[in-house]
Amino acid sequence: MTRFAELLRSLNNLKLLAAIGRSGGDLGSVADLVDNLIDSPQMAECVRRFRALPGGAELMDGRYPPLQPDIDSLIQLPEGSLGHSYAQLIRQLNYDPEFFRPRPVDTEARWLTQRIATTHDIHHVVSGFGTAAVGESGVLAITACQIGFPAYVLLTTAGQLASFRLQLERFELLSRAVAHGMAIGHSASCLALARWEEGWERPVADWRLELGITDPADHEPYGLAVASNQPG
Repeated sequence: MTRFAELLRSLNNLKLLAAIGRSGGDLGSVADLVDNLIDSPQMAECVRRFRALPGGAELMDGRYPPLQPDIDSLIQLPEGSLGHSYAQLIRQLNYDPEFFRPRPVDTEARWLTQRIATTHDIHHVVSGFGTAAVGESGVLAITACQIGFPAYVLLTTAGQLASFRLQLERFELLSRAVAHGMAIGHSASCLALARWEEGWERPVADWRLELGITDPADHEPYGLAVASNQPG
């Protein structure tokens, strides 16, 4: 029965990956993929890896809350601060800061899933990856590398395979972005462990220094600084 359930899960993953590819990254389909993996063996391993990190078990057992940002307040913080930079990104992209799917946090897997989902755009800010498709692959690669978050592992792998098969002209840049994200993942502290809300006023540069992000992606072709200077 377990093997059959995992087979069905795998088939559903493939269907969801295809839907994400066709839609160019529909957030609903991404959330469906994330939810399809919450009770999987891969998510259980992700939880184990997170708990094994210094401070991971404490954060998880205390159910440190998923992010609930107040964009109007954060945008008032000094330029260059984490809070201002995050709020500016959300406003530039015209995002609803609470676009993420509400989930209970009654289990370790659900809590970790929701914490990662709600803080994902902060990872863009501190790592410097842009929010277009190639930049997304880079920033997802960080969490995929650091704790093996299942949906991000699948998305980065599937993105490279699809590009190699169907979009060779962008494969080199996509591969560079993923490699860059994995390099940050290997060298930096785990981003999923950071208590961002306790340091909104701190400069992004200070956060990067603390986390060990010595080669942010800002000025790469897939970086935030490059994207922000493009028209439109």
